[in-house]
Amino acid sequence: MAQIASITLVQNDDARPIIEAIMADNPDVRVLNMPGAVKLDCDGKITVRRASVEERIGRSWDPQEIQLVLVSMAGNLNEDDDEFTLSWNR
Repeated sequence: MAQIASITLVQNDDARPIIEAIMADNPDVRVLNMPGAVKLDCDGKITVRRASVEERIGRSWDPQEIQLVLVSMAGNLNEDDDEFTLSWNR
């Protein structure tokens, strides 16, 4: 059984393109809309790709900007200039 990687973001205009990018790049992601937040769960891993977010916002985006809308996360973080990935190491 795969462990669930999870990320919860505030629900606002800054987070919407990130949420859309996560949903596009992680087709098996499950989305839970809550008042003021969106929780995204996926078996194994969740990846946020810089290029996918940039397509949606129309400007350069640094993956560290996710910190501005991040509520919580579950998984081991691997971050570089192009991706923000949560997964469980075995």
